[in-house]
This record gives sequence, C-alpha cells and structure tokens, in this order.
Amino acid sequence: MAKAVKMADIAEMMNVSVVTVSKALSGQKGVSEEVREKIIKLANEMGYRQPSALKLAKNRKSYNIGVLVSDRFLDKYKSFYWEMYQEVAQKALQKDCFTMLEVLEADDEKALILPKLLQEEKVDGMIVIGLLNEDYLEMLSNIVKTPLLYLDFYDKRHKCDAIITDNYYGMYKLTSYLFDMGHTQIAYVGTLLCTGSITDRYFGYAKALLEHGQKTREDWIVGDRDPVTGRSDLGFELKLPEEMPTAFVCNCDLCASQLIKKLEEKGYRVPEDISVVGFDNYLYPGLCNVEITTYEVDMKEMARKSINNLVRKISGEYYKKGITIVEGHLVPKNSVKRKE
Repeated sequence: MAKAVKMADIAEMMNVSVVTVSKALSGQKGVSEEVREKIIKLANEMGYRQPSALKLAKNRKSYNIGVLVSDRFLDKYKSFYWEMYQEVAQKALQKDCFTMLEVLEADDEKALILPKLLQEEKVDGMIVIGLLNEDYLEMLSNIVKTPLLYLDFYDKRHKCDAIITDNYYGMYKLTSYLFDMGHTQIAYVGTLLCTGSITDRYFGYAKALLEHGQKTREDWIVGDRDPVTGRSDLGFELKLPEEMPTAFVCNCDLCASQLIKKLEEKGYRVPEDISVVGFDNYLYPGLCNVEITTYEVDMKEMARKSINNLVRKISGEYYKKGITIVEGHLVPKNSVKRKE
C-alpha cells in the first residue's frame, strides 16, 4: 500500500515550511497567490489528501452547472466553443456535477431575456462561454445572484471571475516567430474591439512589431467579421489590402483558413508566396488544405480551472477570484516559409 503523502513531504519538495503549506492548502492569509497555486498543484500531483478529505468526499454535494453559449459561436461547423463545452462537461462529471447547455439566441440577447436555466432556477452556478454584448453582461451582473464564471472572455466593466487563455503573449510569440523566420511586413487579421480576445491578441502583435522596429499600419489591420453581429458567415467578405504584406497574423485558425481561401482565389500560394499563422490550434477537418502554424489554447486546463473555481464559489470554499490566465504554446506547422 502506498505511503500517505504528508504536508512535510510537500514542504520539502517546495523548499518551504510546513506552516506555509498548511496556510496554502487551507486558504489562510500569509501566502502569495503564486506560491499558493504552486503548492496546491504539487499537492494534487502527489496525491495529498487532508485528514478530513475522506469525510468531505462522502459528504460532497453534486451541483447542477449551467453553460450558456451565444448561437453565433455555434455555426454550421463543429465550433471551438462546442469543443470547449464538451471539455467543461467532462471536467464537471469528474467533480460529480452535471452540466446543462443553453444556447442564447441573438434576439433574446438583444432583448435582454434571462436564460431559462436561471429563470427556472435549475442550476447552482453558471459558466458563460464566449463574449456577450455589454448590455447583457450588465444585466447578468446586476440581476443574477447565482454564482457566475466567464470562460474565454472577461467583463471589462464589472468585477468578474473569468478564465482566459494567454491572448496577449500568445500572439506576441506568434508574431515574433514570423520575425525569426525573416518576415518584417506583417498584417493582422481581426475586427478590433469585436471581442476582448481579438483586441488583446492585436496588442501582442503590436508589441512584437514595436520591438522589431516596425510600425502598425492601418491598412494592414484587416477585419474578419461584422463588427455589429460578430459573424463572419452571413454576407461578410474578407478584403485583402491593396499593398500586400509577406505574412498575416490571424486572430484564430478559422479566420486563417478563410484568409488562405481568399489568398488562393487571388492566385497566392501559402506559404510559398505569403505566410499565415492562426490561433487556438482548432479547426474543423476539411476547411483548409494547409496545416496552419498556430498557438494552442490549453482547453482542458481552462475547463478544469473553470469547474474547480465555480464549484468552490458555489460551496463557499477558497478559490482564486478575478481573472485567471492559462498559458498555451506555439505549434509550428506548414503555413510559414522562411523569407530569404
């Protein structure tokens, strides 16, 4: 039988005192958030269970968790957010919780209709996946008493608990990679201010340009969706700039696939003539004939943190409030060619 892991074992591995470990695991003050997270992560990895853990496990409640997604994010393809919902549902089951999905129709969002799951009080907490309009978020903030958590976006006007990917540095790394591959003329594809992630990724792109002595050009900021509806599949046409760059940085892989299609229609080859990078490392099979260099979002970790934080919020336990950023990693593929 394996030896039980003790606080002293964790303290030795972390090179801290047992008191520090005890404070971190019990949610007491006197420990920085960074150290607390490292201790909790190590404790979980080592299989540590507090003396009362078995008793708590027996008494642990099962919660119903609602998941709200706008219909504009669930288009004709199997979307990134559908995949994210599935990860959330799986992580919820591991916590003995159940999820119920509600798709928010555009008319209901505009009319500020409260989700039925909240109206009928069917859930103990709710995760909202993907940015909703400001008035709807205002309503949720002012009216809803049910514990909420936002996934893959944050509410810029209100204090909120949110889990997001590393949009800023992820796009900074992608753009820097293009510079490393010899490109200096780089455009950005994404409708600014349409979502927080698109805008944050733009600033990561702009930081890389600035560090390499390049200026952002207005004609090289290419819209990828309607700024009002947020949709790219209903009558919106992506327009290439008159003076072409040697590389494009796209705010997501779907956007990158649409750009590649447009480039090919105009007679350009990717990556022989123009290099393209995306973001998310998620694309429905068959949408693009080029494997897109991208930044992979750690969807599983985002889902895990979302469920963990929401369950703790519902039960009144300690959790890290505010915005939590989950790091991803660069994934080089075939859409970038070194510029000689």
